Amino acid sequence: MIKRYVSAAFGAAVCSLAVAWGPAPAFAVPICTIDSTTVKNIQDKLAIVVALDNGGLFRPNRMWSAVVDRTGKVCSVISSDPDAWPNSRAIALAKANTANGLSNNKLAVSTANWYSAAQPGGSLFGLNNSNPFNPAFLNPATPDAALGQYVGGMITFGGGVALYDSGGHIIGGLGVSGDTSCADHVIAYRMRRKAGLAKIPGGVSPGGTDNIDYLAEDEAPNGFKHPHCLPTDIAPNKI
Repeated sequence: MIKRYVSAAFGAAVCSLAVAWGPAPAFAVPICTIDSTTVKNIQDKLAIVVALDNGGLFRPNRMWSAVVDRTGKVCSVISSDPDAWPNSRAIALAKANTANGLSNNKLAVSTANWYSAAQPGGSLFGLNNSNPFNPAFLNPATPDAALGQYVGGMITFGGGVALYDSGGHIIGGLGVSGDTSCADHVIAYRMRRKAGLAKIPGGVSPGGTDNIDYLAEDEAPNGFKHPHCLPTDIAPNKI
């Protein structure tokens, strides 16, 4: 069962989560620039995708999923399982922020693509510290406090992808966390495709995609490559 955190004052007309996607109050205003139908469409794919073989430690995977709009405002945060790692909520938010914030209408870059450059000696070492996560949104007593806010955060391993509409324009970012970073990437990549928001302009991975590109065994970090997590990792051409 998907766990939904609700901003009760807004209802279905806003980019937040609702237990029932019913009529909104007359005073409701959007909390982000992605319409609520699109947000729901994205997040509804989580339950579908975690039931697939995505690699990782768990079957089904136990995930948090977050969506931000193009400005970086949080539209939605959900979990697929009450036993999902609590810390993964913040990681999912930061992945969504990173994928959106470091992609544009010319180039899509997933969080997995930044791994090598962010390592010691890499051209972007220290990137993780460039946009700190705001810890004010970690209070479990107010889980919907992040909705409509700029939470920030920068993550340089798999699990975050930018979202593109049917015209190829970026509209925000999706971040998932709760398993290995390799499985997280697979889940985010599949969710985006199933939601119909994967018309990217090009990417830094082979074939002009923003898919994960694995380092070979004993290969030093380089380019836009990411290390394997487990022998059960899903090959990029199978995602």
